[in-house]
Amino acid sequence: MTPEILIGAIIPTYRHVKALPSIVDELVARDCPVIIIDDGNAPEQAQQIAALADPMRRVQVVRLSENGGKGVAVKAGFKQAAECGWTHAIQIDADGQHDISQLPEMMDLCRRNPKAVICAIPVYDHTIPKGRKIGREITHFWVRVETLSLEINDSMCGFRIYPLEDAVHVISRELIGARMDFDTEILVQLNWRGLRVVEHPTKVIYPAENVSNFRMLWDNVRISAMHTRLAVQAPFRVPIRSLRRLLTNKYPKIS
Repeated sequence: MTPEILIGAIIPTYRHVKALPSIVDELVARDCPVIIIDDGNAPEQAQQIAALADPMRRVQVVRLSENGGKGVAVKAGFKQAAECGWTHAIQIDADGQHDISQLPEMMDLCRRNPKAVICAIPVYDHTIPKGRKIGREITHFWVRVETLSLEINDSMCGFRIYPLEDAVHVISRELIGARMDFDTEILVQLNWRGLRVVEHPTKVIYPAENVSNFRMLWDNVRISAMHTRLAVQAPFRVPIRSLRRLLTNKYPKIS
């Protein structure tokens, strides 16, 4: 008998409230429970976020007392989702960048590959800042080095579906970045654990009025430090990944 799959959405938010109600409405319309993580927003924004909580619609809000960063918020969401009995967690940004219309296809991929991470591969338009695009290409290169594979084509897009048991295992045992280094680091760590990645092309935009939480200096420093520690571990972790896949059927090839 196939275990029941329960997929819900985690939305970390800091200074992003404008698009949040419509994102929540669309997720609820797709019969998807929602956990919003208020990552230490100012009182006025926190009030707007809190107003979205609705048990009848299976929408809950978890407020963090201070801003810890995207990674801290998503980790809190994982733990709350596990307590709710979810098997899988969708991670989606609160600023409206991600094309939620692609979610049914991603959820179908998840049901067909329940032990894999379902990752959106961004298809950008002209709105992507040139500096961000170059930075992404540098990270893509290093991820290939750190995994010694071409399994991950984009590790920075925060629109994905995680097998929750594996995600909680990793965040409880590994050092995972707290801010913009989170998305890449957890995906590499899950790859080392043996998980496969299923990729799905998805339109991603940078809204003109969007408030960016990316701190050019300090986030780049954190990302550089992340790649350093991952590259140092890779010679030991990649063989363990290969052995784990060889000796078990826990992380089968994608279908």
